[in-house]
Amino acid sequence: MTPSTSITFFYYPDLSAVIPFYEQTMGFELLVDQGLARLYRIAPGSHFGIVDGNRGHLRHQPRSAALLTLVVADVAAWHARLAAAGAPKLGPVQRNARIEHFFLEDPAGYAIEVQRFLDPAVAALFA
Repeated sequence: MTPSTSITFFYYPDLSAVIPFYEQTMGFELLVDQGLARLYRIAPGSHFGIVDGNRGHLRHQPRSAALLTLVVADVAAWHARLAAAGAPKLGPVQRNARIEHFFLEDPAGYAIEVQRFLDPAVAALFA
């Protein structure tokens, strides 16, 4: 059996501190506000949720070991948009033999990567 979709959840001590970041800065589409969690569509078949770490299944950790990676067609355009929006801890666009990418953090310190695969065969796997 194959799942129909997936949702990645990040846990926060204060949801109100990160809602504007995900909805305005990142532009994620809010699908459901459950009170203790907000669920977003970030791409067709790709979903993300933010959860009140005081009431959810898990608790917020002071230092995150999670990374949310967004695969995009135009890394430079994403970087420019996030820079204009004042995204926190926005790193420079980098390129190696496999990917073009950059990192940033959300207001609570969770790491986010925006990347593009340079190998067309690999990129096609994620299209």
